[in-house]
Amino acid sequence: MQALFAQQVTFLYTADLAATARFYEEIIGLPLVLDQGSCRIYRVSADGFLGFCQRTGAAPTGVIVTFVTQNVDEWHMQLVARGVVFEKTPTFNTDYNIYHCFLRDPNGYLLEIQRFCDPAWPQP
Repeated sequence: MQALFAQQVTFLYTADLAATARFYEEIIGLPLVLDQGSCRIYRVSADGFLGFCQRTGAAPTGVIVTFVTQNVDEWHMQLVARGVVFEKTPTFNTDYNIYHCFLRDPNGYLLEIQRFCDPAWPQP
């Protein structure tokens, strides 16, 4: 059995696909790679993808989508300039040895922009 998969897609539900598309395409700037009508899939990294599917009653409870970057402060500044309100501004978390911040998307999903400070974290 091969240890790694070739690609990864996380699918989340949204009650408002149009608002979600505007946020991820225009605010975050993720490229749309596949429009399936009621689902839209975005490229997050070389082989990592995030998909949103139109569903009523979508509940974002217990989900955190984390975007890993060395440029947490730059992302924070760019998104604030685009009108995004952050729940937690960039801070160092000693428990996990990470530098991160939190915001929410239009669906209420918690988004984290994070840098791993532990040298054991695999680099892209």
